[in-house]
Amino acid sequence: MRIATYNVNGVNGRLQGLLAWLAETRPDIVCLQELKAPAEKFPEGALRRAGYGSVWHGESRWNGVAILARDCDPIQTRRGLPGDRADVQSRYVEAAVNGVIVASLYAPNGNPQPGPKFEFKLRWLERLHAHAAGLLASGHPVALAGDFNIIPEPRDVYAPERWLDDALFHPKVREAYARLLEQGWTDALRARFPDETVYTFWKYWRGALERDAGLRIDHLLLSPDLAPRLKDAGVDRAFRAREGASDHAAVWIELADQRAKRAPG
Repeated sequence: MRIATYNVNGVNGRLQGLLAWLAETRPDIVCLQELKAPAEKFPEGALRRAGYGSVWHGESRWNGVAILARDCDPIQTRRGLPGDRADVQSRYVEAAVNGVIVASLYAPNGNPQPGPKFEFKLRWLERLHAHAAGLLASGHPVALAGDFNIIPEPRDVYAPERWLDDALFHPKVREAYARLLEQGWTDALRARFPDETVYTFWKYWRGALERDAGLRIDHLLLSPDLAPRLKDAGVDRAFRAREGASDHAAVWIELADQRAKRAPG
């Protein structure tokens, strides 16, 4: 099973690139972020013609998340992160696909900090922490996938000294990510590449991609019963170099099939 997360930076404006990526890589499950489209403008038909059923949580102009499943329809289990009825931003959707609970999330950026946007980000991450604990307690295999807008460590960003005042690299934000891992989640990309420099995002300007001046903010976290099935992981950097591409690259994992339980006796 291949699960991918992809901040598309506008699902309709970059639809042809998304469809090309789907056709060439054929992931089984895809978590999309930053749709920048209201619910009624989500390209469900085009994705279904490409072989993918979908659930989505859209918002006009900003945010937006979706889950795609190849040759089947995801079963939505949650729409929106619990814990704050006043939060109407489209940043979280969750679905069951082929025996796995998958969440597509788009955490707040939090800049500028200090300020109300940064405080909202911290509260949102606290709510994510609480909900993630409940998912672990459920006993289901779970993957939390998306643009966390968190740089976990200095090695996850080019020239970390330039990011000290940024909300993506703030100690409180990095601590929130570390607390998620302490719950028992496995950072799949870091597990696959424990010592290498791996980036998932490059700004459009100053030749950032060519200089490899990037950062790692797109993550796939696996629950303890899903992590042992991790076979491989990677970043589809080549697609980031294509004309009109998102400033993020897709991140993917390969999971071994769950072995059937042997009958007693």
